[in-house]
Amino acid sequence: MEPGLNLTPRLLRLFVVAIFVPSPTWTAAQDGDALKPYIKEASPVLVLEHVRLIDGTGAAPKEDQRIDIESGKITQVQDASPNRAHPSKAKVLDLSGKTVIPGLVGMHEHLFYPAPHGGPPRLQLWVEMADSAPKLYLAGGVTTARTAGSVEPYTDLSLKAMIDAGQIPGPKLYITGPYLGGYLGRAPQMHTLTGSDDAARTVDYWAAEGVTSFKAYMDIKPDELKTAIEHAHAKGLKVTGHLCAVGFREAAALGIDNLEHGIVVDSEFFPEKKPGICPDGADEGLPKNVQIDSAPVQQTIRDLVSHHVAITSTLAVFEVSVPNRPSLLSQNARNFIRLSEVLTPEALSGYLLVRNFYAEGNPPDEARLLKMEMQFEREFVKAGGLLLAGCDPTSYGGVVPGYCDHREVELLVEAGFTPVEAIHIATQNGAIFLGQDASIGTVAVGKSADLVVIAGNPAKNIDDIENVEMVFKDGVGYDPEKLIKSAAGLVGLR
Repeated sequence: MEPGLNLTPRLLRLFVVAIFVPSPTWTAAQDGDALKPYIKEASPVLVLEHVRLIDGTGAAPKEDQRIDIESGKITQVQDASPNRAHPSKAKVLDLSGKTVIPGLVGMHEHLFYPAPHGGPPRLQLWVEMADSAPKLYLAGGVTTARTAGSVEPYTDLSLKAMIDAGQIPGPKLYITGPYLGGYLGRAPQMHTLTGSDDAARTVDYWAAEGVTSFKAYMDIKPDELKTAIEHAHAKGLKVTGHLCAVGFREAAALGIDNLEHGIVVDSEFFPEKKPGICPDGADEGLPKNVQIDSAPVQQTIRDLVSHHVAITSTLAVFEVSVPNRPSLLSQNARNFIRLSEVLTPEALSGYLLVRNFYAEGNPPDEARLLKMEMQFEREFVKAGGLLLAGCDPTSYGGVVPGYCDHREVELLVEAGFTPVEAIHIATQNGAIFLGQDASIGTVAVGKSADLVVIAGNPAKNIDDIENVEMVFKDGVGYDPEKLIKSAAGLVGLR
């Protein structure tokens, strides 16, 4: 209770009722029509005609295609021939000039965002974006998302249940449990493991609560990681990690399934690295003498591929530390305008303040590290590795759900992948890792109708991926503008 707020017993009861009893408006929003304000197309039988199709497999785009949808599933994918009859009672949408891609499968997403004014001497805290994040992911075409770490796992699990029940709009969520590692003095919202027994207990508990994966974090010790992996694997669950105390090759030998962010966070290249300890300077990235084409890095790549360890690309969260990137004056200006719409004024001000700090300080290593990570990801895929895509909407801001997933795909193209390859990484590869490629990740008969309708041709101009006109999830077409409008001014608050 606020200092100086004196409430009589009667006023106190009214105060509690006002906070905790749902208003009539809120209650009505939870009825069966809760999604109706955000829906653009809901016909049970739909035909998307005359589309350009990028199917997510990495195959070349196909022009003038037709996609039939019935009861949330794709029933036909074929040429848009005038000689083929439409299904009975189908609503036909002429999408000439539009491109359809599979719904994005975001593999490093979060439902929290940095609280304002964090950092010394204050504690850094994160706020759950329960109202804004699910809507913005869906508006951006992210129809499936793995949370890759949680600060409020019960909230994340509840949001998943509400989305699945049709009470709120959002992507299909795969919830990662609370971070596994050591956080004292760094992030007080997170649990600090006390040893391998604690790691086992934590994994067992949250697996029973319904999470589907776990994320090891920087200070986790080798014995804790080994135990966490063993207990997760025993339940058919996977473990990813943003590591430091444990190097990539050591983690691969322990059986980890996935590594986040890529080579620029791998501590094994620090000459002073000691077992089970995060070396000084690791937060600043790889030493300057490390080269991607060097024998040690190439051996790490081969080792990861041979152990079937996937890598999650998060180029968008690295880019915001590079001076004057992304440009606010070029093709990305529209995204900045939208950031200004969805961020709270305080969050936007903080983002611009830190951008200015980087621009004036011009830290040279940030651009070097971004370029190195891009090169590493190309080499990893060339060696046969499974590269996933996510955008990690944390850092100091400016990396916002949905928008940053578009930017991640654009940066994969800057890294040297073709637009079609980048879309494949951001769709089918994520579905494969999740074990859901039979139902999502590509546009094919029998799969869920999770589709993104884009104005323009991202195969020729990847920036067109930002031009999302409609997002289908299980055959229901959502209006991205209405979703975005409903989240206006909320990011950084709730």
